[in-house]
Amino acid sequence: METVTIPADAVINVQIESGVSSASARVEDVVRARITRDVVSGGGVVIPAGARLMGNVTLVDEGGRMRERARLGIRFHTLVLADGSEVRMPTETIYREGESPAKGSAAKIGGAAVGGAILGAIMGGGKGAVIGAATGAGSGTGWAMAGDRRPAELRSGQALAVRVSDSVTTEIVR
Repeated sequence: METVTIPADAVINVQIESGVSSASARVEDVVRARITRDVVSGGGVVIPAGARLMGNVTLVDEGGRMRERARLGIRFHTLVLADGSEVRMPTETIYREGESPAKGSAAKIGGAAVGGAILGAIMGGGKGAVIGAATGAGSGTGWAMAGDRRPAELRSGQALAVRVSDSVTTEIVR
């Protein structure tokens, strides 16, 4: 056995095993990842590829329907080696944001306003166009508000680089 230290700021490449989405996740849900490359320190492998990292969801914000992006945060805390032994492995929190719903919302509102203006002009001339545009914009806003949020996600199989947040000293067999 040999004592090794994995320094703070070491980067570990992982692949997410259990996908997570702001649409369905809850804070403290378990997240699993598999290490994809050996982590080397002091001239030897200190964490072999294939070991697992276990963590939890730390932040879930579904975002708004009009502007606010959905947000998701996860942090790993435990390294599980092939023999089943566990080592404390705190990482920095990884944050992901969903797509902005603003573009889709603006298109829905603008499209409904134009459609309302055209229909109003056909039915009531210039004054009808103004009324139709206002009515269309109002219904477009309602449509945008009823639309789906765009979740923040970490998909199963997705590759990530995680950074160790605090140095870890452990015993390993070489």
